[in-house]
Amino acid sequence: GLLVMFNTLNHLPRSILPSFTSPRVCRKILSKRMSSNPAMEPKVGKFESVEGADINLTAKPDGIRFRLVSYNILAQVYVKSSLFPHSPPACLKWKARSHAILGVLRNLEADFFCLQEVDEYDSYYRRNMESLGYSGIYIQRTGQRKRDGCAIFYKPSCAELVAKDRIEYNDLVDSIKADSVSCSIEQKIETSNEAKDSRKDSRDLNDLVVRLKRDCVGIMAAFRINKPFRHIVIVANTHLYWDPELADVKLAQAKYLLSRLARFETLISEEFECTPSLLLAGDFNSIPGDQVYNYLVSGNAKPAEDIEEEEKAPVPLCSVYEMTRGEPKFTNCTPGFTNTLDYIFFSPSDLIKPVSILQLPDPESPDVDGFLPNHHHPSDHLPIGAEFEIRRE
Repeated sequence: GLLVMFNTLNHLPRSILPSFTSPRVCRKILSKRMSSNPAMEPKVGKFESVEGADINLTAKPDGIRFRLVSYNILAQVYVKSSLFPHSPPACLKWKARSHAILGVLRNLEADFFCLQEVDEYDSYYRRNMESLGYSGIYIQRTGQRKRDGCAIFYKPSCAELVAKDRIEYNDLVDSIKADSVSCSIEQKIETSNEAKDSRKDSRDLNDLVVRLKRDCVGIMAAFRINKPFRHIVIVANTHLYWDPELADVKLAQAKYLLSRLARFETLISEEFECTPSLLLAGDFNSIPGDQVYNYLVSGNAKPAEDIEEEEKAPVPLCSVYEMTRGEPKFTNCTPGFTNTLDYIFFSPSDLIKPVSILQLPDPESPDVDGFLPNHHHPSDHLPIGAEFEIRRE
């Protein structure tokens, strides 16, 4: 920085140099510039007890307690000042953001992290999370154009990885002839008039293969928790496609996700002769009450509710926030869109219950003023989280 400045000064006319040549003045200029870009100070919410749950760990010494957090950390490859003109430029720099994200993860102290838009897994996150006591598994988005993906980090001191599997939604292309997937999409194609967008595939979206090939992924894994007793927990993490105009594709992805998850659950149940607990987290790019959200919770719907049996999800799921405090007002906060897109679902049973959830800021909170990312939140999404208790069978 100083070397560049002095090289520049050497080429300036002598008549304008006197007021700039002092090293002390140069130091002051640099100091002023740096002070206008203060270090990020990430703010993290607290886990608050769910009504009726005893948060005291000594109350039930037999129960397994673990904390799961889901967080779209915003891939650096998508961070451009043109996309985030509302954000202070210093908050978009990789060095500042990466340190702040790590600070958020450190403060949340989760046993499991489901992260989306991870694009520096090998070069940054794996090494740094290992230093915090975590191991990780990762799947990068399909194709050559996208460098980010989904990661699950877990504490080996708490959980042992016993099985894992990838979910690549481009595999839907192989099943486009199956009525369950293609009929609704073909119907959507006939009625839709696609607007062109710089982020969309420039090829013909009326081509079913092109329409389904969104390069989105997910990852699922089974973990054995050994203390205070043995229990298998399945954790799945995903990031569905973003475009609201391709809602039919998002629904097809959700159906494929749950079909794969149901098969994985059956496999684990048979392999380990157990009834595993099941958790699904991620950025579903779907707001509460829309098609995708309603489908994901349809497997847990009451029989009286007006849902066709064949349209019900093969896995019963409920949202941990919805069943405790209601869905957050928002988990994504930008000038063009502020709403909830991120969820933690779990399969309800007599054995598992949420005991606390991560509090999110109100829309009026100073730390979200001016939208995200900002000095307090290094991503355009907020982390969500829950602590669960599993009792002995």
